[in-house]
Amino acid sequence: MQNDLSPIRWTFLTPWQPVFGVAAVVGFCAAVAVCAGDAPAGVPGTAATGKPDGGAAIRIYIHTDLEGISGIDSMDMIERSGTRYRECCEHLMADLNAAIDGAFAGGATHVTVLDSHGGGNNFIRELLDPRAEYDTRPNRKWWGILDDSYQGTFFIGAHAMAGTQNGFLDHTQSSQSWHDYSINGRKMGELAQWAVVAGNWNVPMLMVSGDEAACAEARNFFSPVETAAVKRGVGRNRAELVDLKEARDRIRQAARRAMGFIGKGRPFLPIKPMEIVLEYSRADYCDAVAGRPGIERLDARTIRWVTSDPLAILP
Repeated sequence: MQNDLSPIRWTFLTPWQPVFGVAAVVGFCAAVAVCAGDAPAGVPGTAATGKPDGGAAIRIYIHTDLEGISGIDSMDMIERSGTRYRECCEHLMADLNAAIDGAFAGGATHVTVLDSHGGGNNFIRELLDPRAEYDTRPNRKWWGILDDSYQGTFFIGAHAMAGTQNGFLDHTQSSQSWHDYSINGRKMGELAQWAVVAGNWNVPMLMVSGDEAACAEARNFFSPVETAAVKRGVGRNRAELVDLKEARDRIRQAARRAMGFIGKGRPFLPIKPMEIVLEYSRADYCDAVAGRPGIERLDARTIRWVTSDPLAILP
């Protein structure tokens, strides 16, 4: 369903001062001691594995969420039992296909996509661009088949981290149980978490779409990065939308431009070992995980652990 709103003027949030500096080595490092800076395995479409002229393959991995998708302006829209959930999934596929199209237009030879909101099952498979490979997570890992064969990752439909003013449906992992999350003293959300995981294979974050607050967050964590803002949060639970055609064009063009960062983007690499602190909203949520090996309980609601493994950043 098309939205009749004309494109709105954007006034981006003033980026906060990053805690990370940029080291000579790839990635972000701290200027102080905080932090740096049904089918088999995937369902391939027609994406090529190399350039027709024999050049090197350029592979892009696209991670998706739902809150930051165009056309979605209220919480009730994304409830799976709601009457508008199908509409949300259609918007998701349109945004995703715009990113896929932009990636190929910018020179990608292979694109893999991951359905990640709420554990998946949001994609309408028949609407997926057939050139893309659908990651079915055959390894049962939340990062799917992402590995060092990819030259970059996109995040489509992103929302801002918990506690972001005017971040539409802002949260980190769980709006019910997670209150605050940090690595090496720097507060982070799902954008940075995905980038840390991708950094395990030296894959940089190159492009993000979502609400205005999520795009501002992306620019403060990653450089270089292209962003496409498709809405503006008005408080937490409402959003002003960009016209759908304009939103998809922003995504397509940002994805195309992001391909120019291939070979230039830096993976997001916090200093190791990483000290991770997670504060829950209630003590009983903390009770459920505090006894796990390697977890230290700091108070009624807060846990801490130390790891050098980017794939072990969630409890």
